[in-house]
Amino acid sequence: MKFVRLLLGIFLPPVGIFLTYGLSTTLFINILLTLLGWIPGTIHAVWAITKHDEQAIA
Repeated sequence: MKFVRLLLGIFLPPVGIFLTYGLSTTLFINILLTLLGWIPGTIHAVWAITKHDEQAIA
């Protein structure tokens, strides 16, 4: 499932964030960044998804 979320984070950043965090401020930040440009939204999505997975393991 992590691989699917990362792929969605790359191609559709808000969808990957939504599947990871649900409706949260992280999602709204990512939507704003994606509207400003696809690359900032993608970087934020990949970072947030991997950070969430690291915290879930610990």
